[in-house]
Amino acid sequence: MTPAREKKPDRRPPYQHAADELRREIKQGRFKPGQQMPSVRELQERFGVANMTARSALNVLRDEGLIYTIHGRGSFVADIGDQTGGFTVDYTPPAWYLANTKGQPHDEAESEVKDGGPDDQTAGTSLIKLLADLRDEIRALSAEHQELRREVDALKKAQQQRS
Repeated sequence: MTPAREKKPDRRPPYQHAADELRREIKQGRFKPGQQMPSVRELQERFGVANMTARSALNVLRDEGLIYTIHGRGSFVADIGDQTGGFTVDYTPPAWYLANTKGQPHDEAESEVKDGGPDDQTAGTSLIKLLADLRDEIRALSAEHQELRREVDALKKAQQQRS
């Protein structure tokens, strides 16, 4: 008889193991959209890895669109809606958006489709890219807004202390 085959050790880097575990927890709903992810230090302790390894795991999730980071605040779970990590091709933008963006790139994509240019898949992909860019811009503006609010609060507090 031949001995039972031993399972090969997983040779992937530790940051991929950590990213896989965190990804699974996000998709299972342990971390809800908008909820703050554990800090790098907490991830270091949990997975027994170095600082850069924990950061690399978060970078993987950020690149996948599962989380976003606000400088000085931490990483947060992205609102991924249908749990696919993005928008679907059959997404239709709101009427107010289409009415207020005449002449913008999405109109060009639609006209190309009508003129025998790119197919619906290509037009849908360009719309998905546009929406993802808008989402990222909104997140950046939100982070900037929060930073400005903190500065205003600090200035108010300093002014009260002078009075």
